Amino acid sequence: MATSSDRVRAFRQLHEAGCFVIPNPWDVGSARLLARLGFRALATTSSGFAWSLGRADNHVTRDECLAHLRAVSGSVDIPVSADFEGGFAVEPEAVAANVGAATTTGIAGLSIEDSSGDEQNPLFDATLAAERVRAARQAIDASGTELVLTGRSEGFIVGRPDLGETIRRLTAYAEAGADCLYAPGLRSPSDIEAVVHALAPKPVNVLVGSDFTTVSALAAMGVRRISVGGALARVAFSGFIAAATEIADQGTFTRFATDVSSADLDGSFR
Repeated sequence: MATSSDRVRAFRQLHEAGCFVIPNPWDVGSARLLARLGFRALATTSSGFAWSLGRADNHVTRDECLAHLRAVSGSVDIPVSADFEGGFAVEPEAVAANVGAATTTGIAGLSIEDSSGDEQNPLFDATLAAERVRAARQAIDASGTELVLTGRSEGFIVGRPDLGETIRRLTAYAEAGADCLYAPGLRSPSDIEAVVHALAPKPVNVLVGSDFTTVSALAAMGVRRISVGGALARVAFSGFIAAATEIADQGTFTRFATDVSSADLDGSFR
């Protein structure tokens, strides 16, 4: 199996040119299946992992997340980037300490977001948010791991869809040491192109959680990285709910007819 430094190096190279898809497994099994399908890197999903524990997104503890990162990164031979939410802390010093702990889990990168969890003020103050990214960068540098740091601005998914403010924040995160920039919720081609242009030559990640674009279209816009967040977990849970509902309501099992076989799944994990 590749060493952690090998995977960090490979992950950095993926960000240098072209466009790649970094799908989001929610557990070891889904990570291994995605790696088997030929994807060159993976990213964890805070929502998918939380749902697998029977919880809502952002209701997983730091230590549970760290254990999850160790399990997922240790199960595949390709780079894994961590959805590290907001660093499980508010103050930059505490974010740095938590990021330092994350650098020991075998991951090749991680993201820090600026959502506060406060309904009235859903984004951290811009200055504090940049300081949090800077603290994460300093913790990574101190670790010697060279993890790829992604700075996330959450305005478009927390009710503050202001493109200008999003670009200002992402620019500040790049200046604070983020290697890759990410504003989940962008869907308009003009908005995506504006972010890519404003942040160039830094790579930009775009979230695709519904059928609104294609890999080739995003690549043509200059997007470097495409993730799907909790979408694959939602697909899995949707199939589960539909099949279980049919059994409960109708007493029939027709949805099992198109399932992958047990033998094929067993073969995927051998």
